Amino acid sequence: MVYQLPADLPIALKVSNLSLYYGNKQILDNITLNIPKNRVTALIGPSGCGKSALLRCFNRMNDLIDRVRTTGSVMLEGLEVNKSSTDVIGLRRRIGMVFQKSNPFPMTILENVVYGLKIAGIKDRALLREACEQCLRAAALWDEVKDRLEANALSLSGGQMQRLCIARAIAINPEVLLLDEPCSALDPIATARIEKLIHDLRERYTVVVVTHNMQQASRVADYTAFLLDGGLVEFNETETLFTMPDQTRTEDYITGRFG
Repeated sequence: MVYQLPADLPIALKVSNLSLYYGNKQILDNITLNIPKNRVTALIGPSGCGKSALLRCFNRMNDLIDRVRTTGSVMLEGLEVNKSSTDVIGLRRRIGMVFQKSNPFPMTILENVVYGLKIAGIKDRALLREACEQCLRAAALWDEVKDRLEANALSLSGGQMQRLCIARAIAINPEVLLLDEPCSALDPIATARIEKLIHDLRERYTVVVVTHNMQQASRVADYTAFLLDGGLVEFNETETLFTMPDQTRTEDYITGRFG
């Protein structure tokens, strides 16, 4: 049985019969899934199952791959993401992304945070500094860097860099924030800070996070989707999926019988 979101819960992303191909190789097979608004949704599954590929479908990052082809539909508040006429730059302003490996630009902390705003034409320095502070506070980084905003961002620790990338992503005020294994290279203390941040961010954003760590998914996500071999096996409220899964394959995966 396909899980249906509660009727009173708005949908941020509506995915219908989505398939993805890299050349002749099929990566995703007929995915249908509704991502709820202002909630955290985790995508879990073994390596190579398609979870990061699905995440990249939401803001067309797969377009950067040669011979990519997508069928089906991804709707963002009435916008067909896959339509050839869709403004991809505008789409990526609405759907921000933070990658597995933190990638701050080789410039100051302040310049990193406000980079997207400057690209959008905002030049008022007072306005940019105010936006920088707001975003660093939202990313739980302000108190650690407020006295060295002019320092090179590459001088930060790994966990700080990842929070800086989150601050940079939310500076342009996206509707959806995509996080692709944001804690995979971090130590437990930095991971705990990112997890708390993810929990806090859902008050303002729809968050979709790919994680290979099932315990992390159970801690941070309101909803979880389990993918296997490019297909969606099960989607449900996280607590239900981890304690009373509908599918045997889901139970086998979360109990460690494979993966």
